[in-house]
Amino acid sequence: MNHKIVIVTGDGGESYEAWYAYHRFLEAGDIPVVAAPSKRALHLVMHDFEPGWDTYIERKGYGMQSDLTIDEIVPDRYDAILLLGGRAPEYLRNHAKLLEIVRAFNNQGKWVFAICHGIQILVTAGLAQGNCLTAYEHVRTEIEMGGGTYSTLQAVRDKNIVTAQTWQSHPEFYREVFNCLAGKEQVTDQPMSKATY
Repeated sequence: MNHKIVIVTGDGGESYEAWYAYHRFLEAGDIPVVAAPSKRALHLVMHDFEPGWDTYIERKGYGMQSDLTIDEIVPDRYDAILLLGGRAPEYLRNHAKLLEIVRAFNNQGKWVFAICHGIQILVTAGLAQGNCLTAYEHVRTEIEMGGGTYSTLQAVRDKNIVTAQTWQSHPEFYREVFNCLAGKEQVTDQPMSKATY
C-alpha cells in the first residue's frame, strides 16, 4: 500500500531532515507532499555544532519546493503528518490552522511524526499532555511544561505519536516510522545512535 504523508516545514526548516524524509518515503514507494506557509521555493538551513560555540550554528542548506500551503492540507487525504525541525517550528507553532490540522490527525488516530524542534508544534497543539516524547534536548522544558514526559531515547513511540531527537536520530526514527506505516509493533530494542548531538 502506498501511504501519503504530508511533510510540514518552511523557511529555516532543517534541510537534511527535509530531504532525508522526502527521499526515504519515495524510496519506500510512498507519496510525500511538502506543505509550508506558502507554495514556493523554500529557504532551508543546516544546523550543526562547531567547537567554541555553546549552541548550534546555522548555514544555508539545499532548498526545496513546497507542493501546497498549510491552509490547503486536508487531513482526510493523508495517512500521516511529519513535522520537521530546524528554526521553522519557532513560527509554525503559532500558525492556528496548522495546530488545528495536527490536532485533527491526532483525533482521527492517524500517525503524527515529529523530529527535533518540530516537537514544539506538538507541544503548542496540546499533544505533549500525557504523552512520552523526545526532542532536541533544549526542547525538554517545553515538553514537560506542556504536561509530557521527556525521554532521552533517540526515538519514541507513544500511541500514534512518534518523536525523535535530531537528524542524527534518523535510523531509529525512520525504523519506527515505517513500522507504524506497515502496522507493525513498536520497536523495543532500539540501539542508541553512535553520534550524539
